[in-house]
Amino acid sequence: MVKKADREDFFRRLAEDNPDPRTELEFVNHFTLLVAVVLSAQATDKGVNKATKALFAIADTPEKMVALGLDGITQHIKTIGLYRNKAKNVLALSEKLVAEHGSEVPDDRDALEALPGVGRKTANVVLNEAFGHPTCAVDTHIFRVSNRTGLAPGKTPLEVEKKLMKAIPPAYARPAHHWLILLGRYICKARKPDCAVCKVYDLCRYKAKTA
Repeated sequence: MVKKADREDFFRRLAEDNPDPRTELEFVNHFTLLVAVVLSAQATDKGVNKATKALFAIADTPEKMVALGLDGITQHIKTIGLYRNKAKNVLALSEKLVAEHGSEVPDDRDALEALPGVGRKTANVVLNEAFGHPTCAVDTHIFRVSNRTGLAPGKTPLEVEKKLMKAIPPAYARPAHHWLILLGRYICKARKPDCAVCKVYDLCRYKAKTA
C-alpha cells in the first residue's frame, strides 16, 4: 500500500500534470450530464458522445426527453450497448425528475439513486461534476489503479471507494477521481500499462510494472 507520506506527492504530481481535470463525457447542463453518465455504463465515453450529440440538440431537458418518447430516445442511442434498457431508464428518470423534482437534477445522493438507472457510481459522478462534492466514482479504471498502485486496495468497488476517501488528501478530494480515471484509461491500462511515462511510477507498488 502507498505510504501515507507518499499520498500527498502522488496527487500533487497528478495535479501538476493536469490542474483542471474534467469528465470526457460531453454535456450542456446537469440533466444531460446525468443522462450521459447513465448511458456510459459498459460503454465508452467516445461512443456515448457520438450518440448524444444529436439527442441533446433536441432534448436537453426532462420535458423534452419525455416528449421525444421511448422510440425517439431509442433511435438516438441504438449504437450504445444495452441501448433498449438504457432508453427505458432515460425516459423513466426524466418523467420522475418532472414529477418529483421540478425538472431539476437533485443535489442529493439518495434522491439520485432513487432515479431509474442511477446507481452509486453514477450518483458519485453527478455529485462531483455538477455540484462539486468530493466523491469518488469507482469504475473499472479506478478499481484497477487503486489496487495496482497500492493506493486503496480492495476486493469490491465500495471497499475501494471507502479506502480512497481516506487516502486522498483533502486538498485533492474533488478532482482526484478524474485523475485516477485518466491514469487508468491512458497510462495504467489493463493489458499493458505504460509505466515508462507514468507520473507516479516510483510511488507505485505494482510488482509487475514495466521499466
